[in-house]
Amino acid sequence: MSNTLYDQDFYTWVRQQSGLLRQGQFDQLDLSNLIEELEDLENRHYDQLESRLMQLTAHLLKWQVQYWQRTNSWRATIRAQRTAITKLLRRNPGLKSRLDEAMEESWQEARDLAIAETGLPDEQFPEVCPFSWEQVMSVDFWPDL
Repeated sequence: MSNTLYDQDFYTWVRQQSGLLRQGQFDQLDLSNLIEELEDLENRHYDQLESRLMQLTAHLLKWQVQYWQRTNSWRATIRAQRTAITKLLRRNPGLKSRLDEAMEESWQEARDLAIAETGLPDEQFPEVCPFSWEQVMSVDFWPDL
């Protein structure tokens, strides 16, 4: 068991590190843990983008494939995810360079979620994402068969 402040009291460690940064005492920083936390923060933003894309794409798939079950709840989820993604990208424009990667990585989960939630056979859902980034994010895009 480690006895470092980082391991024992994360909140106090963060306050300490931010204080050291503000005071310019760079030689006293816990660099290895600080770097790890910054990388984790970067990953959390990317994971949020990927998760929101997965939810959005799954609902667009359901909208397309299970058209007789379309609900206002699905419409609301699609709109809310589009808004949240737009906001996330506005606050973190560096994520835009990873949009293709996020679309690709979220696709299989989105497809699996749509299959699970609809109860329809796997064959009814495309193997490859049929939507472009522009379509996914367009307020006017509501897929039909």
